[in-house]
Amino acid sequence: MNPLVPPGVYAPQEDTELLAGALFDETLPTDAEVLDVGTGTGALALEAARRGFRVTAVDVSRRAVWAARLNAARAGLPVRIRHGNLFEPVRGESFDLILANPPYVPAPGRARQPRGAARAWDAGDDGRLVVDRICREAPGLLRPGGVLLLVQSALSGPDLTVQHLRAAGLKAAVTRRRRIAFGPVVRGRERWLRERGLLATAENREELVVIRAELPV
Repeated sequence: MNPLVPPGVYAPQEDTELLAGALFDETLPTDAEVLDVGTGTGALALEAARRGFRVTAVDVSRRAVWAARLNAARAGLPVRIRHGNLFEPVRGESFDLILANPPYVPAPGRARQPRGAARAWDAGDDGRLVVDRICREAPGLLRPGGVLLLVQSALSGPDLTVQHLRAAGLKAAVTRRRRIAFGPVVRGRERWLRERGLLATAENREELVVIRAELPV
């Protein structure tokens, strides 16, 4: 069953599919606690719930929260869905697995906070507005042996993400890669990305990566 995608809610795309593949690679107990931050339509949360995990999903967009609740109800799957900014609704809790598909596309105008639907992709002029927060805050929510799976673009420095997560005491590495055609957002700021040196002159595809980070037992 395809999820309902209301206007203004991020539709599942190649990054969702790439992260779902990484989820299927994980071996977890059936009663594992899973957190999906930036859930959008709830697509990844529902995939985790189908495997029998206890799933919490969070999104800063009220419209996305409504969509995720509706899609969970349509699928008949028990997913706890909360409205809030990143990890704020789950402070004091811990998880065996955290899934994160944050905004990661560099955007002109460091001082401007993204609004509306753009919150799902715009991430400051280096693309790390939310990724860096995840690197700082996610390790404190993982149980021993817990795993963070994060998808981002090569435009926003995955090597730096790995460095930050290792500095926080996690074992981190890029585990999946996929090259895709430029989507409408990247096409719309292609010239700016090239001028900034974030996109090579001859590059005509975007690389997505999944980073897996594990908290040692």
